[in-house]
Order: sequence, then structure tokens, then C-alpha cells
Amino acid sequence: MASFSYHGAHTALVTPLRPDGHVDWAGLEQNITFQVEQGISGILAVGTTGESPTLDWREHNGIIDKAIEIGRGKCIVIAGTGSNSTDEALMATRHAADSGTDAVLLVDCYYNGPSSLELRREYHGLIAGAVPGIDVIPYIIPGRTGCALSPEDLVILAAEYPNLRAVKEATGDLDRMRLTRRLAAESLAILSGDDDLTYTMMTDPAIAAAGVISVVSNVVPAALTQMVQACLDGDSRRAGQLRDALAPLFGIVTVIVEQERRMPDGTRRKVRDKFRNPAAIKTLMNGLGMPAGPMRPPMGAMTGPGVDIVRDAARQVWQKNPEVLAPIQQSYAVDIEARLADDSIWKALAY
Repeated sequence: MASFSYHGAHTALVTPLRPDGHVDWAGLEQNITFQVEQGISGILAVGTTGESPTLDWREHNGIIDKAIEIGRGKCIVIAGTGSNSTDEALMATRHAADSGTDAVLLVDCYYNGPSSLELRREYHGLIAGAVPGIDVIPYIIPGRTGCALSPEDLVILAAEYPNLRAVKEATGDLDRMRLTRRLAAESLAILSGDDDLTYTMMTDPAIAAAGVISVVSNVVPAALTQMVQACLDGDSRRAGQLRDALAPLFGIVTVIVEQERRMPDGTRRKVRDKFRNPAAIKTLMNGLGMPAGPMRPPMGAMTGPGVDIVRDAARQVWQKNPEVLAPIQQSYAVDIEARLADDSIWKALAY
């Protein structure tokens, strides 16, 4: 049984793509190496941030293998193996287990929307029982899946399967998290799935989150790790300073802009566009000179106003707390100041 702790910061890795849409394997290796060198506690391969819905299983398994190859023994390696098909999820989970992953992340079944009871009995429980040698982490994100494993069924699962020791909480529902903690006592590690809620979840004693599976740590692994560690150490002053320094980046995981559409009859109407993860983080990484590349359709490039929001957030961090982004310069041989000032770089990233 696993002996490691989930306390810390874990990066939900972006899957870098080449301009032709194929996986950028060299870029992936460079990004994982950066994470390890910056002291990240763990990495998650092919989660939502890694565009798992649009990767085929050959790519999916290959990315997991690369994460294990580079990260094993240096940080926790978590493989995203969830699906809306239990058979597919079990196949992917067995591959990850055979390859040597520490844990798998199982997103609740999207689109077909099983009940909490079905999620427990026909999905999470079946997989946890089939791979007792690795940890299984339920991933609760009803905003994307349309369903959710309840705190009650989660706690029943954790009591039945010793390899279910953590949950990724991306519901945004703090009361639900408090209920989970009350029912589970200290037996279950709660991991934040929302960067902007991590500080609150970790410093609220009724939740006592162990850490985060983070999006923004793709670009700021050291600073995010320091914030999480300060929370764990009870140093709320230092944790709060780092939270404030990172706040502009926390605010761009999802970007919403309202723009006009020209209708066939010549009239104009405003439409609210919501650019969801990983659109903004890939835009930011591309802008800063890190391997990220394009999105896989149906996801695509952000519009100009959306790119401007991402760029402005990076500028705020660079102007007020340049040490947060500074490690990128050395690891990727880029000049952040120059890239942030270069309009052509950011214009090229817009739709």
C-alpha cells in the first residue's frame, strides 16, 4: 500500500502540442523536468488540463508513461484514467498501474450522468477493487460532468477500499467539503481542484485540505508549492502573501468575455464567451515562451480580448512579484520582460 502523503502542490500538466496538432513529446519532457526541478510535490498527467477528452488512448498512455519515466521517485505521479465508460477507465488504470504510477485520478462519469450510488458501485468501487496496489482518487467536478459522487458514498468507498485515500474537490461548495471532513474525520485527504479556493480550503479547520491539484503551477510551481507549504506550516501570513502574489493568475483559469457577433442581416448581437481551462493557461505558457502549442478542437484559440486578460494578469505578477515568474527565464531561456512587451507575440495567439 502507498506510503506517501498527499500534502503539497500537484500540477495538472498541460499537454503541449505541435503546430500540426500532434503531441510535442520534447516539450512535455521539458515541462515535466521544470516541475520536478522546482520542487513540485506531484504531477498529474492527462487530466482535464491535459486535454484528456481529445487524446486517443495511445497518446493518453504514452503521456502517462513519460510522466512516470521522468517523475518517478522525485514526486508523486498521478495518472488521469477516468472515463464515462467503466471498462475504458479500468483499461487505462491497469495500464497506468503496470507502468508504475502512484495513483490514478477518476473523474466522475460525464454525459451519461450516473447517480452517486452508481458511481460508487459501478465505477469508483469496481476500479479501486481491481487495482489494490495503487491509490484511486475520485475527482468531483459536477460543472463539467453533470453528476457527483456524494460525500456519503465517498466515505463509504474510503472505508471499504484502503487505496482510496484522497479526493479532488472541484465543486466550489465549501459546505460539501466540510461535510466530507466531518464524515471522514482524518482518514481522507481533500485536494483542492480550484486554485483560487486552495488557501481557504487549507486554512479552514473544518476542511483542512492537504493541498491542491493546480492549473497555474504549470507556470509557477515553486511559488505555488511555497504557498501550500506555508498553509501546512500554519504560517498564514506568508501563505496570504503568496496567495495575493498569485491572485492574478488564479483569476484566469477560466476567462469570460462578451463580444459582438455580426448576424447575416447585418445586425450585431453580444455573446458571452467562456474560455475554459486549459485555454488560458496554454495561452499564458505560449506567451511566456513555454511549450504548450494549440488546443485540440473543439477547443480553440481565445479571442483578442481574452488574450489581453491573460497578458494583463501576467504583467501584474511580473510588475509586483517578478520572483514568481523568474524561474521560467532560466529553465526556458526566455526574457519575460521582452515577451510581455511584444505585442506581436500575443496578437498571434488570438483567434
